[in-house]
Amino acid sequence: MSHKNVWLIDFVEGEYAVSAREWLAIWLVALMVGLGGCGTTIHPPLAKNASGIEAPYLIGPGDTVNIVVWRNPDLSMTIPVRPDGKISTPLVEDLPASGRTATQLARDIEKVLAKYIQSPVVTVIVTNFVGPYSEQVRVIGEAAKPQALSYRENMTLLDVMIAVGGITDFADGNKASILRSGGGKSLQFGVRLRDLVRGGDLSANVAMRPGDVLIIPQSFF
Repeated sequence: MSHKNVWLIDFVEGEYAVSAREWLAIWLVALMVGLGGCGTTIHPPLAKNASGIEAPYLIGPGDTVNIVVWRNPDLSMTIPVRPDGKISTPLVEDLPASGRTATQLARDIEKVLAKYIQSPVVTVIVTNFVGPYSEQVRVIGEAAKPQALSYRENMTLLDVMIAVGGITDFADGNKASILRSGGGKSLQFGVRLRDLVRGGDLSANVAMRPGDVLIIPQSFF
């Protein structure tokens, strides 16, 4: 065997020939793996729950749902979800919709309609998204437009700031905080809104979660 451009590595049980190019590739992979533990933290996709399964959209008060009953146009319509989280349609009264997925709501409507028509087939399409209160992101304090926002997949603090028009001139942006609840516990941590919005420092951008409350205090100076 020619030993030109080949390095020999001795192992306990024999020899393995590895070319210089292959050895360099192995070394680079090992280096990248080694540096992985000290790189920038990467947030997981926000639309996934703790088990790593994508969380479906849940209907909430204020949403608009388009209900289509196959072969029954007189029962098909577009209606808003009432503040109490329920909907009413012909033959279906006061049916809870808040906290249900579109598919779950369609099956619920089918169960009710089955009392009146044979084998109903229902499709529900959400056309105006607000979401249940537990899934919304609320912004209070010195935002240009304080409001409750419907949580969106991969939403970040920067997305929230764009939606509310940034912070006012009276805001103490770098003393803002996010109140996060989950699992029966509450966590409050600081965020640097002024650095993010006024300074363009993307390192101050953080991942948002459904139910987060962004609190922007007023500056006293």
